[in-house]
Amino acid sequence: MNLLDPVLNFSLGDGQTLRDLLTLEFLMSLLGDVLAAIVILFIGYTIAGWVKRRVRGIGGRKPQLDTTLFNFLGNLARYVVLTFTFLFVLNTFGVQTTSIVAAIGAAGLAVGLALQGTLANVAAGVMIIFFRPIKEGDFVEVAGQMGTVKEITLNFTELASIGNYQIIIPNSEVWGNTIVNYSAYDRRRAEWTFGVGYGADLAEAERVIRQTITGDARTDLSEDLFLQVNNLGDSSVDFLVRAWVSADDFFAYQADMKRKVKEALDAAGVDIPFPTRRLHVTRDEAEEAGRGTRRRQSGDDAAGGAARPA
Repeated sequence: MNLLDPVLNFSLGDGQTLRDLLTLEFLMSLLGDVLAAIVILFIGYTIAGWVKRRVRGIGGRKPQLDTTLFNFLGNLARYVVLTFTFLFVLNTFGVQTTSIVAAIGAAGLAVGLALQGTLANVAAGVMIIFFRPIKEGDFVEVAGQMGTVKEITLNFTELASIGNYQIIIPNSEVWGNTIVNYSAYDRRRAEWTFGVGYGADLAEAERVIRQTITGDARTDLSEDLFLQVNNLGDSSVDFLVRAWVSADDFFAYQADMKRKVKEALDAAGVDIPFPTRRLHVTRDEAEEAGRGTRRRQSGDDAAGGAARPA
């Protein structure tokens, strides 16, 4: 007796057994369905990849279009094509796809309730992609983190920090917090405070500072330089300076001007003070301090004498 006989003789109802079902005709039909499914899957994946590349390419060819948006649309188009491919494969095997779609819809409600946090990230990702407060390549500060936007997905936003380490922020935190986008505009306004001594010639100090900053090729001279005495500090007269510069040059420009202005003020003989503290001691305080010192010394001598053996 063959070990498979109990399995093959298993009744399927209506007087049919599994042996009756596994006929050559059925096997050939099943093989045809499998081959057809493989072909459909291959064609579907090929078309999905092609559609994704085409949609992304539209954003890459035209600079005025946002690449982040078209990357999202490309991924969305790919998933749509793959969904229809999967339904076609099920239909090939005779599965009623309408009932599957209804079951997926019912299950989707339960999954949605269980994954509220994840869906909140997805919803926030859609809002970020369509309203575009930030885009790939922008230098931003969001949710207490600062860096360059590397990628925006439906679930999270990836930043590369100034130290070039990866920062992953859930989209719900990105959309729900204040976003500072340092790359939103082509120009930025640099700001410095330079202090000079109270005995310095303020007109000469102002001339040196103005000449140094306007003499740099990166300074945007289409806007007037702001240069005014802003504060009378404890040990310095402070100049507040603001100048416009290209956003790409901002960080290097701001650092370079600090050094150049300091060197120019030194060369012009303008005093740059540093905080000092002068201590005045009156005679009574000095005498009291001396008496206290003598009392401590006497106490130490008495303690030393008591400790010596007789």
